[in-house]
Amino acid sequence: MSIERVIITLIMNTFSEHFPEYQPSIDHLRVATATPEVFVARVEKNVETITKLFREATAQDVALVTFPELCITGYSIGDLVQHSTLLDQARVGLAMLAEETRDTNTAMVVGLPLAVGNAIYNTAALLAGGEIKGIVPKQNLPTYKEFYEKRWYQTWDDRPNIPITIDDKETIFGREQLFAIAGSTVGIEVCEDLWVPESPHVHLVKEGADVIVNPSASPEIASKANYRRELVGITAAKQVVGYVYAGADYTESTADIVMGGHALISEGGRQLAERKPFDLVSPRLTVTDIDRAHLLFDRRQNTNFPNDFTITPTETGITASQQDLRRDIDPFPFIPKGSPEKQAERFDELLNIPTFGVLKRLETLGEGTKLVIGLSGGLDSTLAFLIAVRTAKLLGKEPRDVIETLTMPAHASSVRTQSNALKLAAAFGIEGKEIPIADLAEGQLTALQHAGREDVAFENTHARLRTALLFNHANMHRDIVLGTGDLSEIALGWSTYNGDHMSHYNPNTSIPKTLIRSLVKHAGTTLGEEAQLIIADIVDTPVSPELTGNGTLSQETESILGSYDLHDFFEYHFVRWMEPADKIEYLARKAHGDRFSDEEITKTLSTYINRFFNNQWKRNVMPDGPKAGTVSHSPRGDWRMPSDLRDAQFAFYAKLSLMQD
Repeated sequence: MSIERVIITLIMNTFSEHFPEYQPSIDHLRVATATPEVFVARVEKNVETITKLFREATAQDVALVTFPELCITGYSIGDLVQHSTLLDQARVGLAMLAEETRDTNTAMVVGLPLAVGNAIYNTAALLAGGEIKGIVPKQNLPTYKEFYEKRWYQTWDDRPNIPITIDDKETIFGREQLFAIAGSTVGIEVCEDLWVPESPHVHLVKEGADVIVNPSASPEIASKANYRRELVGITAAKQVVGYVYAGADYTESTADIVMGGHALISEGGRQLAERKPFDLVSPRLTVTDIDRAHLLFDRRQNTNFPNDFTITPTETGITASQQDLRRDIDPFPFIPKGSPEKQAERFDELLNIPTFGVLKRLETLGEGTKLVIGLSGGLDSTLAFLIAVRTAKLLGKEPRDVIETLTMPAHASSVRTQSNALKLAAAFGIEGKEIPIADLAEGQLTALQHAGREDVAFENTHARLRTALLFNHANMHRDIVLGTGDLSEIALGWSTYNGDHMSHYNPNTSIPKTLIRSLVKHAGTTLGEEAQLIIADIVDTPVSPELTGNGTLSQETESILGSYDLHDFFEYHFVRWMEPADKIEYLARKAHGDRFSDEEITKTLSTYINRFFNNQWKRNVMPDGPKAGTVSHSPRGDWRMPSDLRDAQFAFYAKLSLMQD
């Protein structure tokens, strides 16, 4: 490393001392849903079960635990809710639970019926620091089919908040309330409020809420759990919030309905945790960590997101204190999850996007235009080829009528890859053209008075020759060259400028290496046995540019750069969420620590960061290609960055950059 860069790094490390080392509590709010056993109309017993679960939550560094609707009395108390004894007991129970929060770093939301003036309200109270911080009335009272809430309760509508007294202590009652908890702004809605066209959460989010909690007592009927799951997920996604839904336990009365204890926690539409209905095995406390930074990032990206606040959140004194992370970190964030059927559906969708992009290009260029592909026997060119095959099918044509392949071996090309390339073309009736380029490359190098050593000029001469042949062949027939470079290579700059970096159209442009392997496998499932065998061998072939060596795959990309499993993980967290290096490093150790050492993770992350910042000049002139997922580097769409940011990676990631010159 140069003296200049050492000085820059030392300066940046001094600057970095003003920022704390990454801890999960910096970005995450630890939340929980609680599913206590219900003793209908037995306030003292309910307070006992709530207290037990609250203490468990406190022991697990939970900042906010949400209990079900009317959990202090039970939801199904019916006309007993009008009995003064039960109402008085509910107030006493609430005061007792508030006292339980004293000297803890955990807040709780509990439900109770509350008499205020001339009416009774179905409410949720937020308790913290030994106090009742606020009480929010339910806005939408279901009174249809099995529900009778308007028989007993009233709504507060748009009236302003008012002070009320409970246990000789004043608190606030009303809808216009938010609560500051461990760096998050929390809003409350109750059960039915989620299910109506104009939910309270819409207003609360406009006022700055990034977490919505919902104490609920939603009964189970066939298929309702799945609808509820989708409703919570869609709400969290549309409002860009963490949504915490706590349903009442089956031990509620079963007079006409049965509760299931369904609990859900979603972050921006991603389900983080679930306690399924009628679960007798899982703990009654469901705990996970909501990433506030993810929510804030998506809100700031969306310039249509409202930012006009009139409600001042009530301070609770709760801080984030967890030292670990209670959520799964996906080691392969680009690969679809779910059942085989769900995965297949997503793979088809991911293949359709570039396929229809290629289809439109061909339709625009007119009848007779073909797709020219440099088929190397590697993963990337195989995916581009299979996309071209799908395009031919949409045109109602045979692949040989739409596709031409060139395989261009040199001294470093392996028999395995070149054989697979020719066999794959032949399996679709295409007469693959083979053009050896060793002599052509030697002629260029000789003209340049190159010494013949296998340096960068040697490698790039071969790569540019292949691209020149592809373009020249396409020119002869007024065809277009399909690119093969993938998202991972584009991020790392692992391509030869004006070589494999260039094409007329690149269908792989936003598909990372880890996903390409899955897509190639999936695309192969619809093909004949011969093609499937060839594709299986291509998938098992180590990734290599085959530009140096003796043709035995001695030049393996991942031995040079580090594992693509790590690079794609870094790519997702750096570009999708723009997270700091210490957080990415922490998450990578959690996700990949069983496969890679801490040292390997740090070294590979340093490689990723340095290569990403130093190769924007290639991305700024990359060809057209369709965006298929949430990450893209198109300079015309998703990623704009100057090519000449001098040592910018040091300013962002000085400590990591010390790992590598």
